[in-house]
Amino acid sequence: MASKCAKILLTGLPGCGKTTAIMRIVADLGCENVKGFYTQEIRESGVRKGFCWKRLDGIEGILSHIDIKGRCRVGRYGVDVAGFERLVVPVLEAGRSGSGLFIIDEIGKMECLSERFVGAVRRLFKSDVSILATVAKKGAGFIAEVKNYREAKLFDMTTQNRDKIAEEILQNLSFLKQEL
Repeated sequence: MASKCAKILLTGLPGCGKTTAIMRIVADLGCENVKGFYTQEIRESGVRKGFCWKRLDGIEGILSHIDIKGRCRVGRYGVDVAGFERLVVPVLEAGRSGSGLFIIDEIGKMECLSERFVGAVRRLFKSDVSILATVAKKGAGFIAEVKNYREAKLFDMTTQNRDKIAEEILQNLSFLKQEL
């Protein structure tokens, strides 16, 4: 018998608190069987220079930076697709059955430059694990595909509703407290 699972997507404009909400939800759940990653801005002297990723097991690296050269680019940022695929994507490929919670922050243009990432996320959505992911507010291709996944619940976060949305998502995932 398949375990209960949830597929929850959180979208919203940059800076509305999506990553903060996800980290609060993970802490409030108190789950041990949580895998995945989140992203944060890299700022130097108050200016955004890029983005880093941090796995929930503590390993971290650079996702994008203005100083990264190469053909993989989103706006002014060069994206380290190879590093992302080597150190982050395997976490998403690790286990796709049984109880568990996968955090994916975020499904955005930079991450979607990796075909391995797109494939791993597709497989997770077809599996019986729970997913809590942020997804870009705008975007075609895989970004639009994920938001249209029929089993996913999509929450649109704003600075005004972020506490209410975080609480609602926590309630949707409360079954994991017993399982994890």
